[in-house]
Amino acid sequence: MASPELRTEILKGAEARPHLEAIAALRMQVFAEWPYLYDGTLAYETEYLEFYLAEPASVIALARDGNAVIGASTAIPMEAAETEMQAPWLARGDRPGDILYFGESVVLPEYRGYGLGRRFFEIREAHARGLGRPRCCFCAVQRPDDHPARPPGHVPNDAFWQRLGYQRMDDMVCHFGWTDIGDAEETQKPLVFWHKRLD
Repeated sequence: MASPELRTEILKGAEARPHLEAIAALRMQVFAEWPYLYDGTLAYETEYLEFYLAEPASVIALARDGNAVIGASTAIPMEAAETEMQAPWLARGDRPGDILYFGESVVLPEYRGYGLGRRFFEIREAHARGLGRPRCCFCAVQRPDDHPARPPGHVPNDAFWQRLGYQRMDDMVCHFGWTDIGDAEETQKPLVFWHKRLD
């Protein structure tokens, strides 16, 4: 199969509004996979994305195959992120104004392996530099090794993130709640931060 002709588009804040529903649907599809197992709704995802659209200094990168949105990635100034994200940094005396928080990157399964993950990091790091922010971070959900839904042979993204210069911060954890697929109610999950100082 020939490689698809993919292109990326960089949008700031409300510029992403025309693509709101497409991004929300993409997030729902990808986050239903391991390790998030997210049983979400389009209404919630749309409301969540409004958070980014309302912040002029946020960035949303889109990946397209033709007119179809097949990937998306977000980032927002840390001081505009959810209080749960800010809390671990404030607790240790870091200045949120130095940090760009990377939200989620999602790519449809059939488009993985074409370099979009790396491209999304490049776009967001460039955005951080443009804002004069020397630090970037993101967080990743932690699941038990013996979780029954863990796919056989699953390889986490840790090595990829390390190659890009990010370091896992085991002492920096936040918690968010959502309903897993197959569950009846929401439960809290730990998310561990990864961090990079830009050159």
